[in-house]
Amino acid sequence: MTEYPSKNWRDYELIDCGDGEKLERFGKYTMIRPEPKAIWAKTLSDAEWQKLAHTHFTPGAGFGKAGKEDSGTWNRLRKMEDQWHIIYPGLQKGLEFDLRLGLTSFKHVGVFPEQAPNWEFIYSHAKPGTKVLNLFAYTGAASLAAKAAGADVTHLDSVRQVVTWARGNMETSGLDGIRWIVEDAMKFAKREAKRGNKYSGIILDPPAYGHGPDGERWKLDDCLFGLLQNVAQILEPKDSWMVLNLYSNGYSALLGETVVREAFKLKGDYTLESGELALRDRFGKDLPLSIVVRLTR
Repeated sequence: MTEYPSKNWRDYELIDCGDGEKLERFGKYTMIRPEPKAIWAKTLSDAEWQKLAHTHFTPGAGFGKAGKEDSGTWNRLRKMEDQWHIIYPGLQKGLEFDLRLGLTSFKHVGVFPEQAPNWEFIYSHAKPGTKVLNLFAYTGAASLAAKAAGADVTHLDSVRQVVTWARGNMETSGLDGIRWIVEDAMKFAKREAKRGNKYSGIILDPPAYGHGPDGERWKLDDCLFGLLQNVAQILEPKDSWMVLNLYSNGYSALLGETVVREAFKLKGDYTLESGELALRDRFGKDLPLSIVVRLTR
């Protein structure tokens, strides 16, 4: 399967992509960012890109090195605010939230638009009063989707600043009651397993490389299977679901399914689906960005 954000999301658009970059509009601002997967040619000219864009991200010296893939600077082309907001209007009644965006030194702006299909899945599966855990939770769009559904949400990330960012998104969305934790995901999952705590829904969006708040080392290839084995112990055996998102180059949907099936030792009645999350530009070019695996049982 390949899934895309709804065309009804007027605050986001992939305008064009190619030559290793993408031209995107987030609300009232348009920007140029690196995109290694856009290996084809742009449709619009460079002059047209420059005319449309408010800012252009230029990779720094660390670009391409492990842990520093996205470092660089923003070059302002037109006047724009440092921070602004967009709305995600879900396809389902009751699913809507506010996201504050901003330009970071790591090319990110506070949201990954291709994740919209996951937000829809989470909202439809997170039942009121059930416990949901969001690991590597970033600025919290998935947490907001679960909370909008009435779930009891725990949001965990190793970076305090992005947890604070996510809390702000909750407040401006008119939601409350999310549990915030600054912690290493592996340590937390192991501790929850020892405590015997269970969740009805678990969301994982691990990076290729990273560090916990106390310098814990994370490398996806080395740590993913072990993390999933711990997650298998804290996900309810029935009436439960999990979303695993993988951005690492070289990973496939089949690999994702296999690692989940082996870590969980799946038996009995369950559904395992996988595919790609992608964006489509104005000219019909499809840009695949991540692998998703969803387990329901």
